[in-house]
Amino acid sequence: MMPSVSDWKVAEAAQPKREDYGYDLEAALASMVSIRSIIPGDAFTAQTLGTERTGHGVLIGKGLVLTIGYLITEAERIWLTLSDGNAVEGHALAYDYDTGFGLVQVLSKIDLPHLAIGQSRGVKLDDHVVMGAGGGRQRSVAARVAGRQEFAGYWEYVLDEAIFTAPSHPNWGGTAMIGSKGELLGIGSLQLEQGSPKSKGGHLNLVVPIDLLPPILDDLMRSGRANKPARPWLGVFSTEVEDKVVIVGTAERGPAHRADLQAGDVVLAVADSEVSDLAGFYRMMWSLGKAGVEVPLTIFRDGDTFDVTINSTDRAKLLKMPRVH
Repeated sequence: MMPSVSDWKVAEAAQPKREDYGYDLEAALASMVSIRSIIPGDAFTAQTLGTERTGHGVLIGKGLVLTIGYLITEAERIWLTLSDGNAVEGHALAYDYDTGFGLVQVLSKIDLPHLAIGQSRGVKLDDHVVMGAGGGRQRSVAARVAGRQEFAGYWEYVLDEAIFTAPSHPNWGGTAMIGSKGELLGIGSLQLEQGSPKSKGGHLNLVVPIDLLPPILDDLMRSGRANKPARPWLGVFSTEVEDKVVIVGTAERGPAHRADLQAGDVVLAVADSEVSDLAGFYRMMWSLGKAGVEVPLTIFRDGDTFDVTINSTDRAKLLKMPRVH
């Protein structure tokens, strides 16, 4: 049985109103889809991301849906609920680890509008945007741009200049940030606590800027990944504590787990270069070469300092490949 759109709705006060926009809001939101993915229980990401994932995507071409990659990683089945109410199956076409974008190919012939790709480089603070979601206006959020800055994620991920929007969409994964001309400016990835005095509490959505997509889109459609060497990956989950990089866990079967790095370890240096923040840690590691390169770390644990060299890998090697259609 094909799934349908769930009954949740955005609070009425947060819903975008047609008259507030200079483009056809309903037509733009007609390009949105709801996504439901089923992942095998033995998949590498099943423990951290779950075996059933739901979110959104946006049609950017004929039968091509752009979403956030964690929704479709290792998926064995993907269902898309379209704006016309029909539910169809999709295929996980690509996931780019550097940006976080994912692509789904619709496996049925459809005739629905797609959203034009805009340019996120022109986005300014306080610009009014819509965070579009599958299910139309009642499941979308009228938001504003609350920030643009570097973002480093605990899973070995960095965006040079992420976009942050407020108020937060309650079901943010794969939402489309729609600009003043009805164009696609980014894809929703996370919900974060607001931290600026201007924000007055609450939450923000982190949006991956759409300008990161055009340089890799052809590669993703052709081969499922960007045509460049994979970055070295250790499989560490890290955070920043008082200008220190602290490991909070390791990915099972990952290089750091095999090297016996432990929660509470402090990373002092990479290849003898001191690190004090997540972005610096990751960039220093990536600068050593492509996936497979040895990564020398200086670690502080329980009062002792020691060196360890870890053989990095390409994280894609640990993932289940999409089933063939």
